[in-house]
Amino acid sequence: MFKKEKVTQESSKLSDEANSNEKEMSFLDHLEELRWRIVKALIGCVVAIAICAFFSDWLINEAIIRPSLSTNPPLKLINTIPYGQITFYMIVILMSSIIISSPWILYQMWKFIQPGLLPKERRYIFGIVFFTTICFLSGVAFAYFIMLPYMLQFFATFGTSGIQNMISIHEYASFVLQLILISGLIFELPMVSYFLARLGILTPKFMRKYRRHAIVVILIVAAIVTPTTDPFTMGVFSILMLLLYELSIWIASVAKQKRDAVELAG
Repeated sequence: MFKKEKVTQESSKLSDEANSNEKEMSFLDHLEELRWRIVKALIGCVVAIAICAFFSDWLINEAIIRPSLSTNPPLKLINTIPYGQITFYMIVILMSSIIISSPWILYQMWKFIQPGLLPKERRYIFGIVFFTTICFLSGVAFAYFIMLPYMLQFFATFGTSGIQNMISIHEYASFVLQLILISGLIFELPMVSYFLARLGILTPKFMRKYRRHAIVVILIVAAIVTPTTDPFTMGVFSILMLLLYELSIWIASVAKQKRDAVELAG
């Protein structure tokens, strides 16, 4: 019996030392950890770039150009510089690889944050990575399949009959890819709210109290991140962020209830 108690004490002592060593990581250790996480994330991006380069013709013709041909009248894309189509291919491949490798990048990001979390919070890492990825990809899908067709149709029909829309492929690619990426990031708002609420940093009461301030901030952010300067696109982003903000309040409420339940049980 005394031996068992001694073994238990030694094991608890070792675990305490391991936890203390983990907590006492120096600034250089954190930099080293960050460096390796960035390297691993870049390796994932390189693999994704190779995959996107292999399917580059399909990405260019079907995923990027086809939406512009589906409008009535079709948008006419033009190239204005000699190396334009080369850089067009490179931009599409690079941005597509970021979208494809986003789960791996998010995983590396959360693994870097993991040592700073409590042991009971670390078990949520894989769930957080999964739902963070789902939120991002949902934003990408929403932008591509819902927002993009309507916005391109609006741009194709807006204006006078004496002006023909001839869009540079660089401007078109920038608009499409920025729209997709920004939408993906905006859709992370509910997940961020849930994570902060579980940590006790953010509360639904705080979000409701400063709702009016949040609306002003949302309008400012929409004006900054909107790929174009037209009020239509800005309005779409503003409405989207307002809806996600209201959804985040409800999600933060659910997260707070779970946190309170865990604290009462503990």
